[in-house]
Amino acid sequence: MDDAMRKLTLSRRTFLQCAAGGAALVALPACRTGQAFPPPAFSLWVDDATGCLGQSRAPVAVALALDERQQAAVAAGRLRLREEGSPASAPGLPAQFVPPDRPGQPGRLCWLMPPGPPGRRCFTLVSGPPATLPDMAVRAETITGRFTLQEGDSARLCYRYATVGPGDRLASIAPGNRKYAIPRSNYIHPLYGPHGEELTLDWPLDHPHHRGIYWAWPEVDWQGRRGDLHALQNVFARPTGRCQVTGGPVFAQVDAENLWLWEDREPIVRERALLRAYRSTSLGWLLDLEFEFAALNDQVALARRDTTHYGGLNLRFNSLRQQEIVKYVDPTAAAPRPAWGALSGIFAGVSQASRVVILPSAANPDYPPDWVDYPNLNWLQPTFPASGTRHLLRPGHPLILRYRLWIHAAVGPLSQPDVQWLALNSEFSPRLMGAKQPPATR
Repeated sequence: MDDAMRKLTLSRRTFLQCAAGGAALVALPACRTGQAFPPPAFSLWVDDATGCLGQSRAPVAVALALDERQQAAVAAGRLRLREEGSPASAPGLPAQFVPPDRPGQPGRLCWLMPPGPPGRRCFTLVSGPPATLPDMAVRAETITGRFTLQEGDSARLCYRYATVGPGDRLASIAPGNRKYAIPRSNYIHPLYGPHGEELTLDWPLDHPHHRGIYWAWPEVDWQGRRGDLHALQNVFARPTGRCQVTGGPVFAQVDAENLWLWEDREPIVRERALLRAYRSTSLGWLLDLEFEFAALNDQVALARRDTTHYGGLNLRFNSLRQQEIVKYVDPTAAAPRPAWGALSGIFAGVSQASRVVILPSAANPDYPPDWVDYPNLNWLQPTFPASGTRHLLRPGHPLILRYRLWIHAAVGPLSQPDVQWLALNSEFSPRLMGAKQPPATR
């Protein structure tokens, strides 16, 4: 990792450290205090040395505990952040507080980094006016088991938690393909583009097991037998009913548990999928995906098709014109080593182009991934595990995979994907599954 990445750290000035780390909370009068919070006011210092956080409008998160007045501001929808040097009359930045997982620990404060010059930036908690922008929310449909993440009235994606069958679509599927037209659950469709169009495809006639965005492997080995979670043969992800939703001024989130059932009966893996959609900016909007896979009683091996082809995070896109696929991995000697893939074009039903950029976390095992694309199928994915290998899930040793999608209008050539990748892999990038934010000192 180079010096620029190492500088993505909190200020080393005198600090009051949270119990779980993650932020330097500085009791200094240098930053203006908010209307409801008399001094001393906690100031959050972020050293955006490369400028990637501000350039990408990326979400950032710090760990901290709120006092009673600040908690009341959260409940009233008034909690804001004000950057040092901004006018006192400014309404402040929307901020969303995530309560701690356990008593005695700090929660997490999340906001979208505003544009600004590289370097150290200071923010103060304030109590602002009630929000005028529409909240990020989750609309739950109890009958269908669908969860729609939306910004105001604009849907961002639909997560299919409950099992979905082919319905009338089955009659259109060729008899030889019907063995793959199996009821499925635990996937994203549709993912919506910046013009309101559907970017993903479900139940395609050529491959009826393809299902928008889904995380699955074509070779799942358990007790000497092989199943295919990708093509829905012998092993299936099924909902447990444990699904939590969160909304607020910055993001909407679904946190869902599923079990992998062998022959739809025997549980072999517990899966947790966390999907978080952030408020849109002038650059588009971001979707964070984080998955945890834990073997229950026996080892489970995961592999790509023939260990060299597709498998992992799978993305089947909708039909489109002027398709362009770009795959990039920095040279081996690079540090840091960005890797990203992008698919763009004019999707069905609209006249303007959209683009989805796929950003894998450098913390994923076997990073960087291989990129597999099938242009005739509108398919692009970062694979896992490494080619020629099988990843062994062992009880007590869960696998965590983390990705970010950047969805935006494709106006001109792709710009600054490396900046988005640096932001995802910075110290301040939100860790969704309870992992500690970075400590305040090194």
